[in-house]
Amino acid sequence: MDKGTPGIYENGIFRKGNVRISDLAGRKVLPVGNSSFTSVVENAVFVDKSMLIADVLDSGSVAMLFCRPRRFGKSLNLSMLQRFFEIPSPNDFVGADTKPLFCGLAIWDAEGGRYREYYQAYPVIRFSFNNLKSLDWEGFLSGIAASIAAEYRRHGYLAESDRLSDIDQGLFARIATGETDQGSLVQSLLLLSTLLARHYGRRSVVLIDEYDAPVMAGHSYGYYDEVVAFLKAWLTGALKDNEALAFAVLTGVQRISRESIFSDLNNLVVNTSLNVDSDERYGFTKEEVDALAEYCGTTSCMDDVQTWYDGYRFGKVDVYNPWSVVSCFSQGYQTDVYWGNTSSNSVIGEVVRNASEDVLAELFSLLEQGGTIASPLDLRVVFPDLGVREEAVWSMLYLAGYLTTDDTEFPNDTDVMRLLRIPNLEVAKLFRSEILQRFSEAAGGRDRLSALHRALICGEAQAVQEELTRIMLSSASFFDLTRENSYHMLMLGLLFGLRGYADPVSNREAGRGRFDILLTPCEPDRNPAIVIELKYAAPDTPGAADLAALATAALTQAIDRAYGAASAHGAAGVQYFGVAASGKNVVVACA
Repeated sequence: MDKGTPGIYENGIFRKGNVRISDLAGRKVLPVGNSSFTSVVENAVFVDKSMLIADVLDSGSVAMLFCRPRRFGKSLNLSMLQRFFEIPSPNDFVGADTKPLFCGLAIWDAEGGRYREYYQAYPVIRFSFNNLKSLDWEGFLSGIAASIAAEYRRHGYLAESDRLSDIDQGLFARIATGETDQGSLVQSLLLLSTLLARHYGRRSVVLIDEYDAPVMAGHSYGYYDEVVAFLKAWLTGALKDNEALAFAVLTGVQRISRESIFSDLNNLVVNTSLNVDSDERYGFTKEEVDALAEYCGTTSCMDDVQTWYDGYRFGKVDVYNPWSVVSCFSQGYQTDVYWGNTSSNSVIGEVVRNASEDVLAELFSLLEQGGTIASPLDLRVVFPDLGVREEAVWSMLYLAGYLTTDDTEFPNDTDVMRLLRIPNLEVAKLFRSEILQRFSEAAGGRDRLSALHRALICGEAQAVQEELTRIMLSSASFFDLTRENSYHMLMLGLLFGLRGYADPVSNREAGRGRFDILLTPCEPDRNPAIVIELKYAAPDTPGAADLAALATAALTQAIDRAYGAASAHGAAGVQYFGVAASGKNVVVACA
């Protein structure tokens, strides 16, 4: 890390270059898992993202949606917006006086302090949908009714407001109890914004965190259409042509807009990872990570931190995964998979589990050193597209943070071919884990997969043949096995996680031709390189009748063309395999 001019800690703020880090308590406590702005700034370290407030105000937008991967600061930023804008509610003691929390942040000083006039200037409605992930539609309705009732009770003073009519107070009271029908729930957001505007004599602000969480649950548990229809009516009523609304900010992972949720909201401005606007407000820049490391007192591990957690491109800015950086620093600067362990990796798991041969081939190529694929991104992708449009896979993985791209120009052009890549080592490990899970199931479990791996390392052709035959007979639900590429993808997948070896690579120039599969040992003096040449014979052809001869021919080709010569750097040498397959039959030869 280039230390440059040392940072200065003064009045609770550490400043280094343009980076500000708030630590009012001065204890260097890192806020792992805390998304409450007030709690974080009062008690822990806060990397200043307050200029997001200026972005929202300067945009002039009535409704904004920020789409970023999970755990990239969306909830904390939304909490910050609430505490800056909200007129303190008498029922919400946390927001009573937050001025000391903002005084040292960039927003307080920006442009001569002109943004201070917006401090505590609006009544605010805030919802978080992060916990509305019910197993069924009835559970969702019950959950959102409780969430709406809680926000109504936070503004309980409205029940006695002399600026509201008896009818308004009655409507408010019924929803605040949580005992209301679906029709009243649909109107509840519009109603609350209207009542707040009447009480305060000024328009209200709406903040909604993780709006898509119940949609993702609906997709998983079978009530997708119902939840989409509800959210469309609930949001459209409050965010479109609402005279009581000053502005609204929503956050989420997916941009679910090509269908009905936002189809009527032509005033919605969507900001994704491709956009330049606000590109620095989510995730940590290198300058922020370097400043955080200096403030916390470490610089020795920064190369590892970069390898594991950097690599994302948002707009024109390169960013680190903030959750993983903070988790790493809080665990004594020990790199590990932190982001992947925060919740179920449902998107990547579903993609890998259901991937076609062509998608698998591209996933495997992404995992190779410097691997990329070229694909357009349609960030209006919706969940049902996964079963209809194969290219939707890459858009879903991009939005969820499992892929990134440096090609961020023309963010709304769905025809631009963009080079996609896995951002860093942490995410690569998540892909490998899901691939290993899928192919372990195909093999009959981790123990059976390990038996195949041991046989390959030891050069036991008969044992490899028996394991592959068993897999062929039991994996019909995983692969059609109707062409050579089917066997190739199956074999490649089975070779991930082979202890002591790098990920398998395929179809590369080597020796005097192109090998099918190569496994390179991490310690060449202990294990051999493994070269596998595949041959396929369609059923009812001469080759299918003599797979032994075909396997021998594959083995001879691999040896004669010296496919493993470049990898034979150690005393352990090269182990060659010829594999011939037809239907569910397989024969293996080795030398």
